Amino acid sequence: MKIKVSKLTCMSLAVAALSLHSCGSKQQAPQATAPSLAVLTVQNTDSELNHNYPATIKGKTDIAIRPQVTGFITKVHVDEGQAVHKGQVLFTIDQVQYQAAVDQAEAAVNSAKTAVATAQLTEGNKRHLLDKNIISEYEWQMAANQLSQAKAQLSQAQAALTNARKNLAYTTVTAPSDGVVGTIPNREGSLASPSSAQPLTTVSDNSDVYAYFSLNEKDILELTDGGTKSLNEAIAAMPPVKLTLANGTKYPLEGKVATVSGVIDNTTGSASVRAIFDNPSGMLRSGNTAQISIPVSVRDAIIIPQKATFELQDLKYVFTLNDSNITVTTPIKILPVNNGKEYVVTEGLKPGDRIVIEGVGTSVRGDMPVNPVDHAAKATGAEERQAQ
Repeated sequence: MKIKVSKLTCMSLAVAALSLHSCGSKQQAPQATAPSLAVLTVQNTDSELNHNYPATIKGKTDIAIRPQVTGFITKVHVDEGQAVHKGQVLFTIDQVQYQAAVDQAEAAVNSAKTAVATAQLTEGNKRHLLDKNIISEYEWQMAANQLSQAKAQLSQAQAALTNARKNLAYTTVTAPSDGVVGTIPNREGSLASPSSAQPLTTVSDNSDVYAYFSLNEKDILELTDGGTKSLNEAIAAMPPVKLTLANGTKYPLEGKVATVSGVIDNTTGSASVRAIFDNPSGMLRSGNTAQISIPVSVRDAIIIPQKATFELQDLKYVFTLNDSNITVTTPIKILPVNNGKEYVVTEGLKPGDRIVIEGVGTSVRGDMPVNPVDHAAKATGAEERQAQ
């Protein structure tokens, strides 16, 4: 027996099958779960931050050692980096020609002294004859003039001797102060001259060192409270400053800002600042680079981790949570000074606000449901898992 199935019946069966398939698909779709992320409830707090500035270290005195006479270097008595004392011999310049000049000048002085003695005898004899009216006054005056000339020549010879002895002394180059010897570009056999562009070396007094850095116009205005107090008052009130060396180590002694230039450089828009540090161990050397840190006390402010922020078009944002635990993209403003790990928020947040501090910049986005986890509890749990 054949069963006839109408077209309407077939269509009804197809629709029913599609409906069943659709319902089955909806039942199988997994429900999206909100991620568990660390959340921080912000509060007002106090903190110590630092203004950091690149600095250049210079000795208390950096004296370029230049010869006073021209000649070949016969001996270098010190080495680079050696500590020297005032008056210590650094270089010896060939003395032969200068010793010869001294010998010649001494001979000239002796000759001039003999000439003076002879002229004195002549003048005395002429005066005796003049007193007896044996000779004219003219003859005596000629003898007196010759005596004056001889004395002048003696003075000239003595001046030449003094100059020659001084030049001979200049062949021994000594340290003008206590300090440390810098680079020595010229060695034995090199020609030394006062007109040379390069000095023989440099002696730096590093018992105290100066750290030079720059403050821009805005920094100076903040330092003087917008000009309400003088620069000297501001410097006197500044706290001790710290120094971080090029390898990241902290210099153990604190320094003090001593001076701020009274003129702002038109090319850089900044003023030069000098801080002074004791250097008893000689750790700091002239020419070192470092970083100056000026501490800034922040009171009753909202401080958040830098990792909780992201930047968009030069603006800072955080993800706050509303009452439904949905993320809200919130713009904030911060102080320009920070410690490299945290920001001080000046606008955009208030005490009690909750911000996401995990996954910002990677997985978190706006209008996203979150399962908030207290950041302290999450950190404790992570430490316990590591301990196991």
